[in-house]
Amino acid sequence: MNVLVWLAAILFILMIVIGGKKGVRSFLSLFLNFGVLFVTIFLMTNPKNSPIVLTFIACTIISWISLFYINEKNSKTITAFISTMITIVILLFFIVVVTEKSMIQGFGEESTEEISIFSLYIGVNFVQIGASVIIMSTIGAILDVAISIASSMHEIFHHNPLISRKKLFTSGLSIGKDILGTDTNTLFFAFFGGYLGLLIWFKDLNYSIGEIINSKVFSTELITIFCAGIGIAAIIPIASSVNAYYLVKTREKVRAQESASHSK
Repeated sequence: MNVLVWLAAILFILMIVIGGKKGVRSFLSLFLNFGVLFVTIFLMTNPKNSPIVLTFIACTIISWISLFYINEKNSKTITAFISTMITIVILLFFIVVVTEKSMIQGFGEESTEEISIFSLYIGVNFVQIGASVIIMSTIGAILDVAISIASSMHEIFHHNPLISRKKLFTSGLSIGKDILGTDTNTLFFAFFGGYLGLLIWFKDLNYSIGEIINSKVFSTELITIFCAGIGIAAIIPIASSVNAYYLVKTREKVRAQESASHSK
C-alpha cells in the first residue's frame, strides 16, 4: 500500500510541475475514469442491462472527461469528441460481429481449474461482454489520435487560414500516417509486456505455435490489438474530414457575417 501511495504522489507532483492546472485535472481524471469503469462493470452484472449500451455510455463519459474536463471546451476538443463518437459507433458494430464469429467470449481452458467451483450460468451475455472489453481497451488510443489530429489541423489552419478543405483533409491524413505506426506498436508491445508471464507459461507447458495461437487467452488479446489498430486507422480519415469540414465551415460563416456587416 505504501508503494502505491508513493507512486501516486510522485505522479501527482510530476503532473503538477509539468502540466500545471491541466496536470491536476489530468490526475483527477484518472480517478473519474476509474469510477466510470467501476460503475459500468457493476451495472453489467445485471442481466437486464445491455453491455453494449453501457459501454457506449461509458465511452461517451470517458471521452467527455478526457477531452472537455482536461482540455476544456473549445473547437479542438469538440471536433475530437465528434470524431471519437463516430468511430466508437462503427467499432461497436464491427467488434460485436468479430466477437461472435471468433468465439472468444468466456473463459479459456487455462482458467478452468480456478473457476470450476463457480456456476457459469449467471445470465450475462458473454459475447457482448467480450465486445465491451475490446472497445474499452481501444478508447484511450482512439482519443489520443483524435485530439492529436485535431490540434495539428487547427494549428495548420491558424497559420494558413486560406487553405482549401481538400488540402486540409490531406494534411490531416499525413499527420495520421505518422501517428498510426507508433500507436499500433504501442498497443502491440503493451500486450507482450502485460502477458509476458503467460507466454513463458505456454513455453513451460510445451505448447506448440498452433496451440498458442488458438488459445482463447492469446487470441483474445491479439484480436483486441487488431481491433484497436483498426480503430486507430479508422479515426484518422474520420477526424481529418470532421476537422476539415468544421474549420472551413467556420471560415465561411465568419466571412458571411463580415460581408453582412459591411453591407449594412
